[in-house]
Amino acid sequence: MSTDAMRHTQRGAGSAHAVTIEEVAAAAGVSRSTVSRVVNGSTAVSPEALESVTRAISELNYVPNRAARSLASQKTHAIALIVPEDTTRFFGDPFFAAIVSGINSRLSRSDYVLNLFIASDDPGDKTTSYVRSGAVDGAIVVSHHTSDTFIDRIASVVPVVYGGRPVRERDRDYYVDVDNVRGAYDATVYLIESGRRRIATITGPRDMPAGVDRLQGYRDALAAWDLDEIAVEDGNFTADGGADAMRRVLATGARPDAVFVASDLMARGVLTVLTAEGLRVPEDVAIIGFDDSPVATSVSPQLTTMRQPSFAQGERMATVLLDLLAGRHPRHVTILETELVVRDSV
Repeated sequence: MSTDAMRHTQRGAGSAHAVTIEEVAAAAGVSRSTVSRVVNGSTAVSPEALESVTRAISELNYVPNRAARSLASQKTHAIALIVPEDTTRFFGDPFFAAIVSGINSRLSRSDYVLNLFIASDDPGDKTTSYVRSGAVDGAIVVSHHTSDTFIDRIASVVPVVYGGRPVRERDRDYYVDVDNVRGAYDATVYLIESGRRRIATITGPRDMPAGVDRLQGYRDALAAWDLDEIAVEDGNFTADGGADAMRRVLATGARPDAVFVASDLMARGVLTVLTAEGLRVPEDVAIIGFDDSPVATSVSPQLTTMRQPSFAQGERMATVLLDLLAGRHPRHVTILETELVVRDSV
């Protein structure tokens, strides 16, 4: 960065001075109009200019005027729901439908409207630019991964409430989660108390707190009963991923008599593979899923599963954010309980 740009950086970082769009342009070595296009999410910007402007905005901690005015005195009465997943995952997983329904139910009793963003981790993405422009008053983030660093840039401008424990938890964060560790523990213990001893697990992604926590609960239960892990495979919280993970378990030569599966979607894939291999559920292999989504009752045999209150989680996230926007002081952490629902797969 040039000496002039460094002076701008020091000036923006070391005082209460409100950084201007002209200073960002000078720091990035581009025109004012180029900075404006980046801020407003335009794609008519070269990759080099986009990188320079994004870096200058971050280093100067620049907040667009519209956002500054909104935070100071005005309200847009709009909330962003940001889901860092692809569209196939979002529309294919009943969990998201329940979460959105809960959020919408709470917002319907307020003056706020909901804007949905299915986002990706792109430093110049439209979601980040849109939120930073002051177009919304706050954001709810659901299902984020370790790689989703763009969330920090959003959280520096508007209040954010997370659905699930954030990947990098800080004292200032607000989030609503379910007790994933306890839910997985209870599911695994139920399998053990049903007489199963060779229990495998199909996990969610290890870069997501829900995936990590459900694996921990499984391991805690085995340790409490002095049992060994038979197999642990990542199923990516999808039906195809669950099927692939189950094939990998069987390919190792492991012959589990039970599987704790960290989502119902993955459990559907597991059931498909076990059936194709001529293994009976629950006679040969018992299965417990997680979610109690419509998937659990659409398969045969119907799934025993851990019910997580996804609709209530959505409602609570919206309530926490509305409290923040109203100047109230909600709890930083809300943990909802899970419940075992016994059906035919154990």
